Amino acid sequence: MAFSGFEGFEKRLELQFLNDDPNPTINHQLGLRKLEFESIQQILQAVQCTVVSAVGNSYFDAYVLSESSLFVYPTKIIIKTCGTTQLLKSIIPLIYFSNNHLNLTLSSVSYTRGSFIFPNSQPFPHTSFNEEVSYLENTIPSNLCYKKASIMPSKSSSHSWHVFTATQNPHHHDHDHDHIPYELPYTMEICMTELDPVLAGKFFRKPGDEKSGHSAGKEMTELTGINKINKEAFICDFAFDPCGYSMNGMDGGLYSTIHVTPEDGYSYASFECVGSVNNDDDDIVHVLRKVVQIFRPGTMSVSITTCSEYNNEVWRKVASALEPLGLKCRSCAMDQFPALGSVVFQTFTPLRRKNASK
Repeated sequence: MAFSGFEGFEKRLELQFLNDDPNPTINHQLGLRKLEFESIQQILQAVQCTVVSAVGNSYFDAYVLSESSLFVYPTKIIIKTCGTTQLLKSIIPLIYFSNNHLNLTLSSVSYTRGSFIFPNSQPFPHTSFNEEVSYLENTIPSNLCYKKASIMPSKSSSHSWHVFTATQNPHHHDHDHDHIPYELPYTMEICMTELDPVLAGKFFRKPGDEKSGHSAGKEMTELTGINKINKEAFICDFAFDPCGYSMNGMDGGLYSTIHVTPEDGYSYASFECVGSVNNDDDDIVHVLRKVVQIFRPGTMSVSITTCSEYNNEVWRKVASALEPLGLKCRSCAMDQFPALGSVVFQTFTPLRRKNASK
């Protein structure tokens, strides 16, 4: 049997709902945030993960999971899980609870992931992208009839971007304003492999460490400089035993999240955030550079989802942000998706690795 380590690459599912009540009560305005914790546990049980910690503000609730993160807004839910979780099995219970308990109707679905490090270890329905697409098409309601599935390629076989979207409205880009108070929001997902061994070592707990996961996580957040990526964010962090790290950041209605699998041979880290392209250009530049300095990956990919008006600029901004750090853009792909808008996917390796893309 082939060796298989822990799968760091996450599967990410985003579901958008509509509230058809013309005069919603306060409870209805809370929408999905009214889901009882027992219901959330049932949903996650289908996925095969559990809640480690939870925080909330006036915009959304954020959960650190045993495998990654969960974000719950009034009309949107984002679940991101790693390992051998069966993420897509959350769709049926989510539709059930939202319809029967909250009177919410599913209006769009998006599913994204990178290329698994250990694809042969994935259980159904994640055994292949074709299997995932088939499962999605057989699970989502028939009114989500505008669909698209695509694998966005790169010159690095370890970093391809898999995207599936479905919506009932082809002109609706899935950026709801109950949590993104900007005209032009973006979602940035960074996937990094071959982390610098010294920097990855900071995500191992010391032998005999009796700190709680929360206390050890806070220590890692400060030791690595993660707390300086967005100094305005409230951070909920957790360190696993003997190694591994997760954090969720909350800055008003905007979230950020980091997950680290530091083991040598299959090291992986991810960073995801939501921001606004209306902000100064330094916003994306600062985040990208800070993340790279924390992990120093051998290979990384950056996927940015935003409105179509911005896609002609974003790839240049990302490339110019990373070049001073010695990372060269090896490939760039762009595509349009219903319910998402424009997706720009780029891969990077250090300049010294001239043959990395061959």
